[in-house]
Amino acid sequence: MRQSLILLLVLVAQTAAAQVLQLQQADATVTLDGESTRDTVSLPYHWDRRHGGQAGLAEFQLQFDLDPLPNEPYGIYLPRLGNAYAIWLNGQLLQREGDLQQGNGADFAKAPRYVDIVPGLLQHHNRLQVRIRADVGRRGGLAPIAVGPEHAVRALYQQDFTWRISGSAVVAIANLLVALMALALWATQVDNSGPGRPRRDPLYLFAGLAELAWTLRVADAVIEHPFVDWPWWGMLTITALTVWVCSMILFCVEVANWRQLDAMSWLRRWMALMVVLSPPAAYMAMVSGIPMALTLLYAALAITAFAFLTQFLIQTRAATLQHRIVATAILLNIGIGVRDLVAFRLSDSYGGNTWMRYSSLMFGLALAYIVLSRLHQATTQARDLLTHMEERVASKEAELQLLYPRMEQLARDHERAAERSRILRDMHDGVGSHISTAIRQLQNGKASQDDILHTLRDALDQLKLSIDAMHLPPGDVGALLANIRYRLESRIQACGVELQWDVEELAPISRLDTNAMGQLQFMLFEAFSNVLQHAHATMLRVAAVPHGPGSHGLLLQIIDNGVGYDPTVSKRNGLRSMQQRAQAIGVELRLVSEPGRSMVEITAY
Repeated sequence: MRQSLILLLVLVAQTAAAQVLQLQQADATVTLDGESTRDTVSLPYHWDRRHGGQAGLAEFQLQFDLDPLPNEPYGIYLPRLGNAYAIWLNGQLLQREGDLQQGNGADFAKAPRYVDIVPGLLQHHNRLQVRIRADVGRRGGLAPIAVGPEHAVRALYQQDFTWRISGSAVVAIANLLVALMALALWATQVDNSGPGRPRRDPLYLFAGLAELAWTLRVADAVIEHPFVDWPWWGMLTITALTVWVCSMILFCVEVANWRQLDAMSWLRRWMALMVVLSPPAAYMAMVSGIPMALTLLYAALAITAFAFLTQFLIQTRAATLQHRIVATAILLNIGIGVRDLVAFRLSDSYGGNTWMRYSSLMFGLALAYIVLSRLHQATTQARDLLTHMEERVASKEAELQLLYPRMEQLARDHERAAERSRILRDMHDGVGSHISTAIRQLQNGKASQDDILHTLRDALDQLKLSIDAMHLPPGDVGALLANIRYRLESRIQACGVELQWDVEELAPISRLDTNAMGQLQFMLFEAFSNVLQHAHATMLRVAAVPHGPGSHGLLLQIIDNGVGYDPTVSKRNGLRSMQQRAQAIGVELRLVSEPGRSMVEITAY
């Protein structure tokens, strides 16, 4: 039963195909420069072959008989016609596209056409009339026409439309994606390892240019309304073909790593010349009516590509797989390119489909393979490098683990040595200085007993404060002030000086470490000592308040009502030491003095 059904379907298909009429004879009236001639012609009628370099009009009268009249829908399939056209059947207009009077407009000769026949329009004796307007170099004309049952004729049309239009659109999109990928790789893959300017891989640039040019070339098959006027659009698409061939050759040069060969400079000049000659050759073929110019350009491209392929194959016999894949793609495209050259430039065929638009996808596959191979190679190298680095890091970590105890011991020794140096320096600058002063006073014999006693008390107080400073928390200025008050308040009162204490709660200042706290203590002690020794004051006021952004700083003032001094005069050693210490720890020191009021102001943030 199943075999019988299949046989029945085959017989039906054969019967339908037998009912399709192929109209290949026509009475043609051709109008050139206002003069008309009539002749009986055979289809296909290739306008550029018959009337090279001339534009004009043609009307074709085709006859076909039907006996009996069909009782099913009929259709007409025209593989190619135009550039503009109009179709009548038995005096009834069926379809019209373009302007039959104005040339070089939209091109409707690219896509196949299907026309439904209105029911009841068919007769026993039928007259099909086709009028076309053909432009120079745009492959105008009329292909053999198929008339028959709607399902059989539409199947022929759908097959042709799929391969010529839908296939071209798919190929154009695929090539555009490959072009964008290649150009993105060229723009982002930058080699900074060598000297001089960063270098991008030209392999991706040539691949991107080639695929972009071929996208434009293939897309022309589906663009009936070009973006620019004719013949500029035709010149652009022909130049795109030349750019495609030359870019693919340069792509192969990069694959074979022949960039530095002397012969490659001549090859680049030759291909640049062909790109430059493409627009003039296209102009001569499409405007001046010399199609041989374009044929010679295509022949030169094919010969150049074939010669390069021969050398490429000879030099890469034992090369990598990617070389052989690229060579295969070139060989396949050259073979198909020669076929298309013979079929469309050297013969009278009309209405067929080029194969090269599909074979060009081989280059996209070759590029994808090369990119994946390079990515795999880079990944392998990165993995090996990472493994090597991990081994080296593990080795260094083991060495550091052995060195860490020693480094820790050295750091502790250094910290203790620095602390001893600081203590010795403070003892020398503080206690030592005061004791030296007391010795000079005794040796001089001019100082009173009270002066010598005052100097020795300063030395003792300085010693006590230095010991206290070792235990102060870093940044806690409030504790530092409280410790000074504890050590000096009784002495201040014994000197007959009233101590006014106005210190608010102060937040720790994080940047004042142990060393800075010691320096600040010296500055404060020097200020107190100067008041007690030289000011002859009766009042000493200490004020400290939070200050600055977020109140995380400090404003400290030590004010007395003594006789004062001139801050502009060269300072004594004590005041000069205070300035130096303030600069060392990054605080601001301001000295203001006049009879009855002197102030030492310290600002820290």
